[in-house]
Amino acid sequence: MKARTALAYALGLLLVLGGCAQPGHTVVAADGSVSASPTPPPSPTAKPTPRTQPPPTGRPVRPKPTKLPPGLRRTTGVRPVALTFDDGPSPAWTPKVLDQLRTARVKATFCLVGREAQRHPELVRRIVREGHQLCNHSWRHNLDLGRLPVAEIRADLVRTNKAIRAAVPGAPITFYRQPGGQWTPEVVAVAKELGMHALHWSVDPQDWEKPPAKTISKRVVAAVRPGSIVLLHDGGGDRAATLAACPGVIADLKRRFGVALLR
Repeated sequence: MKARTALAYALGLLLVLGGCAQPGHTVVAADGSVSASPTPPPSPTAKPTPRTQPPPTGRPVRPKPTKLPPGLRRTTGVRPVALTFDDGPSPAWTPKVLDQLRTARVKATFCLVGREAQRHPELVRRIVREGHQLCNHSWRHNLDLGRLPVAEIRADLVRTNKAIRAAVPGAPITFYRQPGGQWTPEVVAVAKELGMHALHWSVDPQDWEKPPAKTISKRVVAAVRPGSIVLLHDGGGDRAATLAACPGVIADLKRRFGVALLR
């Protein structure tokens, strides 16, 4: 037995010294047992295996715009100011805004999201029936729409116009407003191609952040100038603060400048 153990030990030593005990090969221990040699960690100087790049999405987008392109309507061009309401029509808020406008005897421009116009055609009809203007505000309020391929921009705007005109056949859709003001030259060009002016704004009280009504009022009153285009919202969330601010804001604008539709 001792002779056998000594022989096994000598054989194992010979294999190691001969360079045969490579990773993944067998090693004979001093007690005669046989095991696989452990695989050593990779050398620190070894090059890592290249990582596979994710496949392209097939929808290239341009970089986010850093400045407004030319061709945007930002003022009325006359002394009276214009009121614009985005992200509707909303069954919760649009009727109440329309009631306030009717009471104040002023008209406004409603920038309609296509899928909301499709869901609430009766509100689109009321907007037109009461003498207000229509504005295309994209199909689903995609902030990055202007960065997509031109064909996709056009399809979105056309789809939205169709939804609006299904409710009010023949009604003019004079304007297009890019969600979030994320304008690109491409979206301006597509809107023009479809017969719509690119409508921006000059006063933004950021009512979409839902500040108190007093804050909304103060921001508008402080920022408005002759010919301002005021951005407000009648959809896209809880607009109770905007609704509460509107009577005082409208009265102030009428007194100082007048309120009129865009021409």
